[in-house]
Amino acid sequence: MAETVDELTVTYEDGGIETIKELDKKVLTKGAWATVIYRYQDWNRTKEEYSADKYTIRRYQKRDGEYQPKSKFNISSTKQAKEIISALEEWIADK
Repeated sequence: MAETVDELTVTYEDGGIETIKELDKKVLTKGAWATVIYRYQDWNRTKEEYSADKYTIRRYQKRDGEYQPKSKFNISSTKQAKEIISALEEWIADK
């Protein structure tokens, strides 16, 4: 596991194939608890191509000098991501 927030990743390799390809990440919070949002793609073995972009928000807790995953929320489509953005913009505009 990672010792720093910058080392955290969702990239995953299986059998020499990068089955989860991290495209980008933004660190939302650092410290004993870290929150990171990732943009990634899944490998489709049948089609032998990567999926459309997906997004996930992950929370990590630092214990014994290493970050351990604690929770995650997967945003399964661009449509869902836009709906989340719209809701947040509406709520923030009221403040």
